[in-house]
Amino acid sequence: MLRSRLLEERLITMYKQGDGYFWIGGPGEEAFNVPLGLLADKGTGVDHDFLHLHYRSSGTLLALGADPVDSLRQMKNVASDPYSRGRNFAGHYSARKWNVVPVTSPIEIQYSIAIGTARAQRAGTGAKGISIVQGGDAGTAEGDFATSLVWSSRKGAELPLLLIVTNNRYGISTPYAGQHGYDQISERGKAFGMPTAVVDGNDVEASWAALTKALHYVRTEKKPYLLEAMVSRLRGHSSASGANLAKEEVDCLERFQKTLEDRKILTRSAMDQLRDEVTTELAEASKRIRGEAPPTPESIHDYVFADKNYVGGEV
Repeated sequence: MLRSRLLEERLITMYKQGDGYFWIGGPGEEAFNVPLGLLADKGTGVDHDFLHLHYRSSGTLLALGADPVDSLRQMKNVASDPYSRGRNFAGHYSARKWNVVPVTSPIEIQYSIAIGTARAQRAGTGAKGISIVQGGDAGTAEGDFATSLVWSSRKGAELPLLLIVTNNRYGISTPYAGQHGYDQISERGKAFGMPTAVVDGNDVEASWAALTKALHYVRTEKKPYLLEAMVSRLRGHSSASGANLAKEEVDCLERFQKTLEDRKILTRSAMDQLRDEVTTELAEASKRIRGEAPPTPESIHDYVFADKNYVGGEV
């Protein structure tokens, strides 16, 4: 959780220093996103989980085993960026080796895309994996979210799909209140006969338990489940809104640090030391990648098609 938070802070610093064009990320969602990455069954193909994430999922990627330096490369848009070879901006991850489907900029279309992998896992292959799709609360107003509810819940053709909504009560600059005709987005799943739940996404232990229950249901029943996690938005929507700290929001990292201290699992000095070490590590890495080359003009047409110039199992 700490590494994910400090990575986001380093990305913001890089953006403000001119080492990137745009920042968008998930500081404040670590208590939910890290357990998701730890609990997912990572691998390639239908026997492992497919992850359809969004641009606030850095905690999930790090928990899967991603190198945080690669996120810095993506911010810098250098050719060594393994996610897009310098062709996309922050938070737009993809990793074929772990079934992490490319994150897209159009809001919430991952909910429609996830139907495809879930159908492949259902299609008489005896696949062990499930599909997991995650997005924000505002995007649930898009038709793609409604489409995923319909297609995943058809009687006799249900899909092994875990639908996750991380609700920070904001859509860019529009507050949740007055934009939805229900108290919780999870209520929408009830009309489609699927189990639903709401969890405090700022509580690590509650998030772990809720995800464990939801994943077990989808894996064993091969049917959809809608989980809504209430999370914080600590740095605004993106660099477009300044990425300034929202002090009125609950900080899940501070809450968990207090828990660790109260239970005498870690001392405050040990946690501060770890923070200093990771901060230094990321600062040095950001300096190092400044010397890495951007994509060449001659490579502009590379990777236009999925299997052309496919390199190292990453792009």
